Amino acid sequence: MNLNILLVEDDEIEKLKFDRALKKLKLNHSVSKASNGEEALQKCKESLPNLILLDLNMPKMNGFEFLSILKSDENLKFVPTVVFTTSNNHHDMINAYKIGIAGYVVKPLRYEDYVNQIDKIIDYWSMNELVSL
Repeated sequence: MNLNILLVEDDEIEKLKFDRALKKLKLNHSVSKASNGEEALQKCKESLPNLILLDLNMPKMNGFEFLSILKSDENLKFVPTVVFTTSNNHHDMINAYKIGIAGYVVKPLRYEDYVNQIDKIIDYWSMNELVSL
């Protein structure tokens, strides 16, 4: 199944790393990108993603603010969201799960570990898609 993935990340290097991982894995999913929560919400309303990969630390609207709005929206609340963040703060992780995330990955990861995480997440959600387009 070809997923429509939304990558919400303000760091250009992380965006390039994600693109490189997809290419290495030979995955041909549709990917849109947003640099902050505001932009991500707009993209969600334009085209419903099957999976969101979300950074927590971003300008304008951070990941927690985005998640709160996402999970309170009847059309968006079931979109699985996996957090990719530099925060290994236990409190942040607990709060993110309470809001309703599907996974939490602490970065930075070595490149091979990053590729393996992306592969596992996309493979899982390709088979267990909750939101259909």
